Amino acid sequence: MTQDRKSIVEDTYAEGFRSIFGEFLVTARDRTWLDHCCHAVTGHASSTIMCDSEAGVARLLDGSSPGQETPDGRIGAVIQIHVPRFRKDRETHLERVMLARIGQNVMTCPTARCFNRLDTDAYFKLGRKVSFFGDGHQFRDERFGTKGWVVPIMGGEFYLTRRFGFSDGVMGGNLWFMSTSEDAAIDAAERAVLAVNQLDDCVLTFPGGVAASASKAGSRYSFLIASTYAEYCPTLKQKLGGNSLVPDGVQSIMEIVINGSSLAAVAKATYAAIDAALESDGLIKISAGNYGGRLGKSFIHLNPEKQDA
Repeated sequence: MTQDRKSIVEDTYAEGFRSIFGEFLVTARDRTWLDHCCHAVTGHASSTIMCDSEAGVARLLDGSSPGQETPDGRIGAVIQIHVPRFRKDRETHLERVMLARIGQNVMTCPTARCFNRLDTDAYFKLGRKVSFFGDGHQFRDERFGTKGWVVPIMGGEFYLTRRFGFSDGVMGGNLWFMSTSEDAAIDAAERAVLAVNQLDDCVLTFPGGVAASASKAGSRYSFLIASTYAEYCPTLKQKLGGNSLVPDGVQSIMEIVINGSSLAAVAKATYAAIDAALESDGLIKISAGNYGGRLGKSFIHLNPEKQDA
């Protein structure tokens, strides 16, 4: 049964921040090898706290249905890779990340091909750089209606387009699902994940789209830039006493983090996730993490009326 939004959803906002992101399409012979490729190319990319980027699958394409076409007519997946815009070396870093992930995780996957998805003025010449693996045997060609590079490999040939665009995006949209048990919190989060995955232009980067260890900025240890959000840890409620922010009855809090191509895309995914999670039994409250504007200025209000304003 859907619960009442006003009694469950806290009147707050998720504090996102600006990113730059690349978006590309990987295709493969079948779903088995597409899944292997996606798992590899988005691996170790849950959080920029200790990963080189945040990456995920924005959508799956069957290859031929209206709106689902791919250049080579095969099943495919759209991948987004985000890095924070506040990095001084953001463009150089994003190019390095994309070069490594395409070169080491897509090219190595049997039957995979790689196509640019962003037609922007700014771009990286990744096709040429990846092609050097061909050791002088690589060559340029036009295939599948695109211009690209062909790299001879032991499995046959690897094809990728010449240029890969990048653009401004948003990172760090988030929701917290506060529930009566771990199972109930996971159920709410899983419902939210399914809703977000139905939309284009957004990615969820944590395992299964869900983070069990939401963090706060900073730590008592100087060598850490983030640490557990103690005030929202249910098992610390008694220890922290009045400093605990865990509502009564909450035994587990699960988080989803949403990155996307724009603030509007992240907001749309946020509201879809909230609507889906309200169907979950044992859900006590939906909230979000923010730092009063210290982290970023891309606010996603959980009340859509405030977002529209």
